[in-house]
Amino acid sequence: MWLLCSQSKCCYVQQKVILVRNGDRTTITMSNDFQGDIKDFAMVVPIPNVIERSDIRVLERSIFNALGSYSAPRLVEYYDQDPCGVRYYTRDLAPVPQLLVVEDAEIELTAEENDYQVTIEATYSVEEYEILVLSAKESSGLKNWLLDNGYKIPAKAEEVLDPYIKNGLKFFVVKVNLEEYNQRQFQNYLRPLQLTVQSDRFMLPIRLGMANANGDQDMLVYTLSKKGRVETTNYKTEKVPSNINVPTFIKEKFEPFYKRVFDQAHDKTGRNAVMLEYAWTVTPSWGGVKCDPCVGNPPYYNELQQAGVDWLNTGEQVFFTRLHVKYSRSKFPEDLFFQETPNTEHFQCRYVLQHSVKGETKCSEAAAYWQKVRKRRRTELLNMANITGWDPLAHNDYIFTGTTNNEVQFKRGSIVPYWFNTKNLGLKLSLFGFVSLLIIHLGKKIKNRFNHSNI
Repeated sequence: MWLLCSQSKCCYVQQKVILVRNGDRTTITMSNDFQGDIKDFAMVVPIPNVIERSDIRVLERSIFNALGSYSAPRLVEYYDQDPCGVRYYTRDLAPVPQLLVVEDAEIELTAEENDYQVTIEATYSVEEYEILVLSAKESSGLKNWLLDNGYKIPAKAEEVLDPYIKNGLKFFVVKVNLEEYNQRQFQNYLRPLQLTVQSDRFMLPIRLGMANANGDQDMLVYTLSKKGRVETTNYKTEKVPSNINVPTFIKEKFEPFYKRVFDQAHDKTGRNAVMLEYAWTVTPSWGGVKCDPCVGNPPYYNELQQAGVDWLNTGEQVFFTRLHVKYSRSKFPEDLFFQETPNTEHFQCRYVLQHSVKGETKCSEAAAYWQKVRKRRRTELLNMANITGWDPLAHNDYIFTGTTNNEVQFKRGSIVPYWFNTKNLGLKLSLFGFVSLLIIHLGKKIKNRFNHSNI
């Protein structure tokens, strides 16, 4: 998204960012999921204006954990009522379990670099971070300044930097103060950085991080707004398929299942859309249900404050949107531009498991119940196939398992109807043969009568 890195060591798991929009102010919190030697870390973020020291903060990673677990795709489990009298109901939940990297970035704090036409507009020490705000007149000068100050930047960086410079953007440059970092005794991780900028453009720069990326990059964007759902204006915003009944065995493979759901939905958009995974009111004073089901606790008052929500005492709503962006240079040639919409419709990625009754069912209603279960399971397999592309025949045994007191025996992939099982198979075959012969006999009789009447 915003980090520069050498071509040999550029890697990341998943980028995460929190955007809080209030008027023309945007508070951006960036998760630094850096993997490597801390002394090699550096980050460059295009920003619209020179910011003050008071606009920069360092947060704990718990803010991302809170928003991520609360809004994660989830399972909800329901349990059938016993058709033979014992009635019970419960449900359970299961979320999906939850970098760009730079090396050798030693920033020298020089006052002005006339040869490069690069100006150091401000320098700040913020806890364990050393920060510069740079401006430049041309991309080649900025590229050379970065190279000469220890950055190993991608070969295509100049063409990516140029549009930012022409649009008058500044560059927020970060490295780690190792002495301060070591005193704090962190366990080889970096805390999130937060900055507040002012601009009528509500946007997030992503092109800089794609300068030497191979394949797709992955990013979660958590947004908080007083108006409603946040969507992108220059790319489509599409919902991930949701509220779908799926087989109960998905519980054991939910992470790969949801990855397939997301990837297939993303592919259907042409791979150039931003995917909506969650949208909900999180106003602390709001008395409605926060989610159904809730994977994690809704963000607390102090967590919303830390994220940058500065209107909590006004009585205005706080609306939370989770966007999932999988992007590449060819499909996302522009940065992400957002808009706050008045849409406050709630949405969550939710997949339903319906468990059948366990144990024996000995009553007159049992046969009809198990027939209904088998029919339902067929539908669940088809739903799974539709949203993942997985072969339902590979799981055909799911339809029958446990649906009678003595489990149905069948051939995997069989097209024989579920009611035609191996129980009393000899009797059924005899009956089937007798009916077939009877139909043939009656057919011949009717044909002979028809021929006789035409003579």
